[in-house]
Amino acid sequence: MKKLLMATAIGALATQGAWAESHSNEIKIGVILGFTGPIESLTPSMAGSAELAMAEVTESGALLGGAMVSPVRADSTCVDAAAATAAAERLITADGVKGIMGADCSGVTGAILANVAVPNGMVMISPSSTSPGLTAAEDNGLFFRTAPSDARQGEVMAGIIKEKGIESVAVTYTNNDYGKGLADSFVAAFEALGGAVTITASHEDGKADYAAEVGALASAGGDALVVAGYVDQGGPGVIQGALDTGAFDTFVLPDGMIGDALTEKFGADIDGSFGQLPGSDSPGGDTFAKLAEGSEITIGSPYTGESYDAAALIMLAMQAAGSAEPGDYKDKIMDVANAPGEPIYPGELAKALQILADGGDIDYVGATAVELVGPGEAAGSYREIAIEGGEMKTVGYR
Repeated sequence: MKKLLMATAIGALATQGAWAESHSNEIKIGVILGFTGPIESLTPSMAGSAELAMAEVTESGALLGGAMVSPVRADSTCVDAAAATAAAERLITADGVKGIMGADCSGVTGAILANVAVPNGMVMISPSSTSPGLTAAEDNGLFFRTAPSDARQGEVMAGIIKEKGIESVAVTYTNNDYGKGLADSFVAAFEALGGAVTITASHEDGKADYAAEVGALASAGGDALVVAGYVDQGGPGVIQGALDTGAFDTFVLPDGMIGDALTEKFGADIDGSFGQLPGSDSPGGDTFAKLAEGSEITIGSPYTGESYDAAALIMLAMQAAGSAEPGDYKDKIMDVANAPGEPIYPGELAKALQILADGGDIDYVGATAVELVGPGEAAGSYREIAIEGGEMKTVGYR
């Protein structure tokens, strides 16, 4: 009996030791996105893409001596700054994450950065926060984004519209940091090209009826309507009102309006409409699509490649620093993202980790031709789309 008890005790100690060792070598990374709210149809694929990169690194066994990377999801809501801030606090204080992939919408990202990330010295890499205001945010070198600023998107959108021979537009935007920043950028760029903006008006999300907003837009007129809104919120409501009244039949669609939910709702009724979202024809895009085959990730959904890249950059920077502590690896993010070094594409994270472990350099190209400039944001290229036959089709890159 004593021998049996001794053996049981030794076995229990061994099990406890193995458990402690495996968990002491676990690195948690937060994934904070709007799983509820105005872009909730997009975020599952964004989260899945980030988690795909984490699984790839865990499987490699090459990060910091074999660390396991575990994602921890949190809901930013996209629009509720207080809820997003509380969720981010929990990621740090309760879950012990060592980096945050996110947030998604610019307003909540700014709130988390100021109220949580900076005070706690936490690195954030957003795949989709595009407000120009974030460029100048006080971030102590902790904030990065793999999506370009809307200062760039406004210029691209203005150029596409002018090339199509459209001389005048009305503009409606969701009344938040994202919508206002994009609208301001676009109006300045379009007018600089000689275009006319007949009206710039905000709309509130969550309304059942947009007749008043559509009435004002219709009175101002224009050859097309720019809808700088959200695909799961007020944007489609404005479009529906415009179609019902005949106010507009051509819509210009920035990134927040692009998603399968739009064509599922309107089909061929919005044929001839067009827009753009961050994207690249880099070989990494095709590589990422093949890597994501068989998963629940919707290939081509907005910000999926950017999400994979954001998570990958966090882990590669950790390896370059030899530490999972944000204060140690934040200064390595620009290094691993840019030349010089061995180009790294999706599916090659194990290779990258080994190069870094051996003291070499990498140039992370990733799924979206990553190049970080200035205060740590993407230089930016865009995928141009058109609605044809009720379907959203890629027609070029810029």
